[in-house]
Amino acid sequence: MNWDRVEGNWKQLTGKAQQQWGKLTNDDLDQVEGRRTELVGKIQERYGVAKDEAEKQVDTWLQNM
Repeated sequence: MNWDRVEGNWKQLTGKAQQQWGKLTNDDLDQVEGRRTELVGKIQERYGVAKDEAEKQVDTWLQNM
C-alpha cells in the first residue's frame, strides 16, 4: 500500500494505527488526518523515539498493510 491510499482511507485505518501504536489517542489520530509527517511526529512525541526510528516504524507498518 502506498501513502496516498493511506491518506484516502485514513478513517478506516485509524483502528489499525491504534493497534500498532496504542499510546496514540483518538485525538492524536484525528489530528494526523492521514499525513505521514504528522504521524511520525506523534509517534516521536508519545514514544520518545528519534525521527528516524519513528519513520522506520511507519514504513514497517505500511509494508504490513
